Amino acid sequence: MAKKEHISETQATQFLRKHGVAFTEHPYPYEEHGGTAVSARELGVPEHDVIKTLVMQDEAARPLIVLMHGDCKVSTKNLARAIGCKSVEPCKPDVAQRHSGYQIGGTSPFGTRKALPVYVEESILALEKIYINGGRRGYLVGIAPQVLVEQLAARAVTCALAES
Repeated sequence: MAKKEHISETQATQFLRKHGVAFTEHPYPYEEHGGTAVSARELGVPEHDVIKTLVMQDEAARPLIVLMHGDCKVSTKNLARAIGCKSVEPCKPDVAQRHSGYQIGGTSPFGTRKALPVYVEESILALEKIYINGGRRGYLVGIAPQVLVEQLAARAVTCALAES
């Protein structure tokens, strides 16, 4: 009998199980600074379907989460306009870690240390299935994008820029 790799529970998987969310588990060999290109390649899925969880902050240093396609960047100008802020910028890694409770490269929008407002690129919600971090490096979960709205009250925004 083939041994299935056991994935240790994370804050994210505990959150999903507690809320009865169906998800698939996708471990892969993590590469430092490999980002969504590596996870998409390892999982054999389009990078567009792999969703980045970005911890950012507004001009008053209030943290927020932005969910973006792996093959896109966030237009911070368009995001700020969409959410009624003067400016938005990525948090420094140690600050992001403090807000989310997750290690950089393993940040999930589920089960964060503090409840943070979540914004999702609108086109993500049109996908059939998304692959998003499951709470540790080298581990994605596959879920229906509607889960983001249902469980995190994610607000749709349009702020994607094609990666150059």
